[in-house]
Amino acid sequence: MAQATKYHILVYGAPDGYQTNRAQIALYGTAGNVIAYIRFNDPGMFFEADSQSGGIIRMHLPSAMFQSVVDILRNEKPIHIYFAQGRGFLGTLSTEPVGEGE
Repeated sequence: MAQATKYHILVYGAPDGYQTNRAQIALYGTAGNVIAYIRFNDPGMFFEADSQSGGIIRMHLPSAMFQSVVDILRNEKPIHIYFAQGRGFLGTLSTEPVGEGE
């Protein structure tokens, strides 16, 4: 499990996107290294399985979830990402009060 401290976003144009993806968010850990790529695919695009290689998680989500993931990255802290049971997981590990208002 790794804590994400920074991110950057790429959005790909053209009908086919780039390398089967429409957009990508790279997550960086506390040491400034890439810890994960969250890749987004439009309906009908090839959808890769989540994976982990060389310590980097590659998580794949539908493009419809892009804005929700950006919202989480902008408004929640701390954010963690991990890989288990063949899937990437992104989120907060601690509980937060209901209606906290970010």
